[in-house]
Amino acid sequence: MGKITVKDVKNLHEVQVYLERADRNMEIIGYTEHGFRHAEIVSARAEQLLRQLGHDDRTCELAAIAGYIHDLGNCANRLNHSLASVMMAMHILDKLGMPPEDLAEIVAGVGNHEEENSEPFGPVAAAVTIADKSDMDRSRVRNLNRATFDAHDRINWATVSSDLQADLVKRVITLSLKIDTAIGSIMEYFELFLTRMVVSRQAARQLGCEFSLVINDTRLL
Repeated sequence: MGKITVKDVKNLHEVQVYLERADRNMEIIGYTEHGFRHAEIVSARAEQLLRQLGHDDRTCELAAIAGYIHDLGNCANRLNHSLASVMMAMHILDKLGMPPEDLAEIVAGVGNHEEENSEPFGPVAAAVTIADKSDMDRSRVRNLNRATFDAHDRINWATVSSDLQADLVKRVITLSLKIDTAIGSIMEYFELFLTRMVVSRQAARQLGCEFSLVINDTRLL
């Protein structure tokens, strides 16, 4: 088999089964969507981020793969799910014949995307971390009864759009959000997600960039 692509990984039956079960588990415990939609978003944004910063095609492809499978471990347990995702990724990709040089980059990206243990060393790990934290959107909310929203539901529902872009010349990575402040306040966003912004800034610096947050056309970081 030639170099393994993100398309190859998406087409694997076991990846589809594990990702579907992971999302079902998150639904049972009341978490926002962590399934195929989130996997696609993180995969695409991690790849795009590295392409915009001038990284080679293979590194961009590895970021796409890592981004797609970063949450597989939720099918085992939410606690330390990134480590479970590492073990699953190693089993799946080693069986496909992925060389250890590529696999090492993948597991670095998969294993370091959570705030609690994030050490975004290397471009793949950094890109996956930022892409994961950028995915705020009302489509992730499962509970459509707004009267019973918790804080995470409310802020995700309030987020009308999110966009992640990198400027190669200015060396700035910008997350732009549109938040309906009639639903959730910007202060509440920071109360909930400040640690996400901290790890995103750390990851951006690993890529030789600064991290910028723009909400409703106002730069806040």
